[in-house]
Amino acid sequence: MPEQKLTARLNSSGGDARWGLVRLHPEALMALGLRPGDGVTLIGGRRTTAIVGSFKPTHKFAPTVALLDEVILSNANVSDGGGVTIARATESDARRVAVTGSDLAMATIPEKTLRQALLGKIVTVGDTVTLLPRDLLPSDNPSVARKALKGLGIAWTAEVLRVVATDPHPGPVTIRPSTAVTRGAPIDATDTPHDLLDDAPLSAPLGVAPQQPVTTAPSSAVAVADLAGVQAQAAKLTEWLSLALDEPKLLNALGASSRLGVLITGPAGVGKATLARAVSGDRLLVEMDGPSIGATAAGDRLCAVSNTIGDIVSGEKVILLITDIDALLPSEAEPVAAMILDQLRRAVALTNVAVLATTSNPVGIDARLRSPELFDREVSLPLPTAGVRTALLEQLLRRAPTDGLKLDEIGLRTPGFVVSDLAALVREAALRAAARAVRERQGTNRTVDPVLLQEDLTGALEVIRPLSRSSSEELLIGNLSLDDVGDMEDTKEALTEAVLWPLKHPDSFQRLGIRPPRGVLLYGPPGCGKTFLVRALAGSGHLSVHAVKGAELLDKWVGASERAVRELFQRARDSAPSLIFLDEVDALAPQRGQSQDSGVTDRVVAALLTELDGVEPLRDVVVVAATNRPDLIDSALTRPGRLDKLVFVPPPDAEGRAEVLKAAAKGVPLAKNVNLRRLADDLDGFSAADCAALLREAALAAMRRDVDAGQVTAEDVAIARNAVRPSLDPVQVEQLRRFAAKRDKPGPPGDPSGYV
Repeated sequence: MPEQKLTARLNSSGGDARWGLVRLHPEALMALGLRPGDGVTLIGGRRTTAIVGSFKPTHKFAPTVALLDEVILSNANVSDGGGVTIARATESDARRVAVTGSDLAMATIPEKTLRQALLGKIVTVGDTVTLLPRDLLPSDNPSVARKALKGLGIAWTAEVLRVVATDPHPGPVTIRPSTAVTRGAPIDATDTPHDLLDDAPLSAPLGVAPQQPVTTAPSSAVAVADLAGVQAQAAKLTEWLSLALDEPKLLNALGASSRLGVLITGPAGVGKATLARAVSGDRLLVEMDGPSIGATAAGDRLCAVSNTIGDIVSGEKVILLITDIDALLPSEAEPVAAMILDQLRRAVALTNVAVLATTSNPVGIDARLRSPELFDREVSLPLPTAGVRTALLEQLLRRAPTDGLKLDEIGLRTPGFVVSDLAALVREAALRAAARAVRERQGTNRTVDPVLLQEDLTGALEVIRPLSRSSSEELLIGNLSLDDVGDMEDTKEALTEAVLWPLKHPDSFQRLGIRPPRGVLLYGPPGCGKTFLVRALAGSGHLSVHAVKGAELLDKWVGASERAVRELFQRARDSAPSLIFLDEVDALAPQRGQSQDSGVTDRVVAALLTELDGVEPLRDVVVVAATNRPDLIDSALTRPGRLDKLVFVPPPDAEGRAEVLKAAAKGVPLAKNVNLRRLADDLDGFSAADCAALLREAALAAMRRDVDAGQVTAEDVAIARNAVRPSLDPVQVEQLRRFAAKRDKPGPPGDPSGYV
């Protein structure tokens, strides 16, 4: 795994203060294979984790500098100007996290509010995290949060917490909506930043009695009319509740039972619990927090469920909501699960009670929950589309002072974002607006009213890490578009017609009675920009990209590889419009019947074929595969209805090399004696990657000449020209050209591939 030793500098930006963010130069991000929002490991005096972002345009630091806020500097035990090693972090989803804080905070802040505030952060045992007032105000019901936090006082500005235990442990973990965040022993004022035990067991008492994770509310803070994108699901739930609770005699007269148990599924943070609260209306809502109860001992779990159901008053219409039931009753059932299920059956059987449960992991729940006497009905919530995301942003910002916002642009730039992601985006933008207002009023006596601007939202996009996509590999897209790709006009035109037209003009395909292509196969020599083209294509179409490199989907366990293929395509459907990128597809889907791996690759090819043109259609999902050995791919993948379009990506000619050099030199200060056009004519046999490597080597040559050099001269380029050699194989390039020519003009029978 690549890592870099960088110089740590304090990030003085008010918008990044205490956020837990490390900012790197784009070149450092590229070298480490990172994209903004990824988790990174930092090694200084101690090891810690953080979320990475890119330098702002105002940052004029060298690529060897890492900007850390005061929280990360403390966690990594690094001083301003010291050295820190940075690498990609491999984090797990946290099942449980225990934190400590001051006496006042531990007594005032509910555990559920703690989880909402820490959502999306990456932590390790011993880390310090800060809570700002904005973090403790959930977007769905701020009045309730303010009431719960009134004990902290109006002068409260921030709270320091420490992570004392995690499950799993050791290693970094991401706090997700299903994570149980519990409170530990209060921090003594004399504690040093990292003198707590790293191995404190989660099951041990940590000084504070667990809060009863049950809440009751007579009404919802969100109206059904304000639920964007889920009106059909809301109408269905409303009808079921009305019949079960208001018309039980009518159902009994028709010979049907009035019991109601509904499982609400959907990606994490999509608004499942908010939907349940909204459709409850004026009925009494009793809420059980699955992660908090599931984090307790077996006897305490059973006791909490039994007491809650036993307290329901007979004859009163009650809706029992269990959030994240997979944390309470996972698929790996314990003996106590049978008794908890009995209690839930008792609740569902009551004529005045409806039971709703939410989960973002429907395959990870106890299978007995889907029995007819429990949850025999299911409602699924999809990820919001671009239009729905725009409507959600309008709802989140309806009370905020704004000026000149173009929310439709933000909606297009946030594919795969769920409601909680958008709420985090709005909170981060609000913090930036507040910091700007503070800067503007410094040194003056005038009052500056904070106003949320478009730049605040676009800036927040650089640091917000969407939970819905944190578990899948995605390509770093940035602001790329097809206009940034030099030359290759024919290739860009073919990709636009095959990928962007079906997404932007579906009515035209329907009007002409044709089905758009399902996928595209890019083939060409290594280093000629196939991956770069996909990134640019996704940027032009505002698509979320789900990337798989080589044989990453292959697994030695029977059925695991096929399941990985199904999950990949399901994630793409959920985040549509999206693009699935299969890099080095020849390693993933070789010719069937020729492998010696117990049939694993054959089953993967079959799973790919099923997903591409199976019973469940692909809507607003395009598959793009890339290879430099098209002859090794199973021929069934390139038949019509699958990877319909084969696009040859040739090596760049002299004009193409000049365009590549021009694009690569955007951030390189070149002297006037450097002629890129003349240099391109001299680079016969160089791929696009070779041209970029040449300029990078020239910059290094300038540093060797003078560490403080301000320009790259022609002499530096000449030195680099002698060091960097072309990587293209003329024989392979000629074979691929002949393959492309025979695809355009079919060859004789018996030569289906045309690859000689």
